[in-house]
Amino acid sequence: MNISSLLIESAAHRPEHPAIRFQKRTITYEELNRQVDRLSHGLVRAGLRAGDVCVLMMPNSIEWVIVYYALAKVGAVVLPVNFLYRVGELEHIFKDSSARAFVGHKDHLEHPRQVMEHLPLMNLRIALGVSQDQGFLPLEDLFIDEEPFHPHPTRDDDTWAIIYTSGTTGHPKGAMLTHHNLTNNAMTVANMRSNDPDDVVFGVLPFFHIYGQTSVLNASIYLGLTIRLWSHFDVEELFPAIEEEEHSILIAVPTIFNRLSGFADIRSPRRSGLRYCVSGGASLPVEVLRRFENHFQTTIYEGYGLTECSPVCVENPFGQPTRPGSIGLPIPGFKARIVNDQDEDVVNGTVGELMIHGPGVMKGYLNQPGATAEALRGGWLHTGDLARRDEDGYIYIVDRKKEMIIRGGYNVYPREIEEILYAHPDVAEAAVLGVPHPDLGEEVAAVVVLRKGAFVTPEELSQFVKERVAPYKYPRRIQVVEELPKSHTGKILKRTIRFDLLPL
Repeated sequence: MNISSLLIESAAHRPEHPAIRFQKRTITYEELNRQVDRLSHGLVRAGLRAGDVCVLMMPNSIEWVIVYYALAKVGAVVLPVNFLYRVGELEHIFKDSSARAFVGHKDHLEHPRQVMEHLPLMNLRIALGVSQDQGFLPLEDLFIDEEPFHPHPTRDDDTWAIIYTSGTTGHPKGAMLTHHNLTNNAMTVANMRSNDPDDVVFGVLPFFHIYGQTSVLNASIYLGLTIRLWSHFDVEELFPAIEEEEHSILIAVPTIFNRLSGFADIRSPRRSGLRYCVSGGASLPVEVLRRFENHFQTTIYEGYGLTECSPVCVENPFGQPTRPGSIGLPIPGFKARIVNDQDEDVVNGTVGELMIHGPGVMKGYLNQPGATAEALRGGWLHTGDLARRDEDGYIYIVDRKKEMIIRGGYNVYPREIEEILYAHPDVAEAAVLGVPHPDLGEEVAAVVVLRKGAFVTPEELSQFVKERVAPYKYPRRIQVVEELPKSHTGKILKRTIRFDLLPL
């Protein structure tokens, strides 16, 4: 099934229903599908062929969505890229993917242009908002034919998207996701949640990220819901939108929930139209969950996913009491195991590596047979996440396998310490990590951001944690900073925190 079928079917069933509201524009399902057909004809006439890899590098917009489904109808392979990436980040992705086409935005062409100067095979270059003499075909000029476009007859195992995972070391790897991977995942997560025909889904996650693509874009298009879209997250725009909309759904990351809660600490919401929320992308601190639910009188269903799983594979079941701190149960069609270093199942309550099997698991990593074989050994995706399972089967992420701190032979899981720091009334954000120690191997360190107007010393924070954990676990080094480095989805990037800022 070609993923564009999600749009085609909703356009047939709800033609006049608003599909996307963006800035001052609204486009219905019928019009969205018509514009996708027009662009599909234009891309083919410009020389794009089925199987060609096309970089899609624009901020969220109606045009982003049109290009996405047009590429699907043509049978091309979409390569969504963060529009803020620089030359060094783009060089590997452009070369490794053998991309032949590029679709960008006039305000974000400087860095991709420099890379494409050395890639003559990437010769189909298109951009929104440019004039003819800038070396790019104007995207607007490709909307030419008014005839319906018949989608390319794709097979379920045809690659639809290549999503480059950031990784903790080395170059990012391109996860190859099929039409079946992404279509199935969108339909599954849509069907397992509560839906109302008048729901408005807030689109604040970037669509170049797999979480936004599946849980916001594809799932909403499949259901025929309205997406209220933003080019980027702005708490001062989203907060009043939550008050305005009668029936709304927020799918977001912990940073967004945390910032909305902080805003609500200052000004309580007049009302909340949120029927429910879904959190993913990173671990949601229990304290953040409770504060948000209290402010907005709604429920957050925490889930878990990876790029390699399209991405959702585990989630707290809708309509049942949530378990704060748990990512929930495997979603329909998926299975999960927790294993030791020999890939043997461990007993409930024991920490081990989480493995996933299901219809969303990727074909493999592009040009990386060794990495693919390692990640998918035994037919299960090895996630690299440490987890435990309770007696009812609910899964709890303990930490990343590579982020576990070994202090003097004792295992320390950063997330456990972060949860305690988030419970401190003066702490807004926290990251716990290991720093080298000449005797213990690693020492526990923390970097925190305080709430506005708060003051607390590192020594007081260290003592706060010390009183709540075993003696070897509390952070001996704590530094207060104004901001923590984050990814485009709001995930704290521990690997970019400079260890030399935390001397022993």
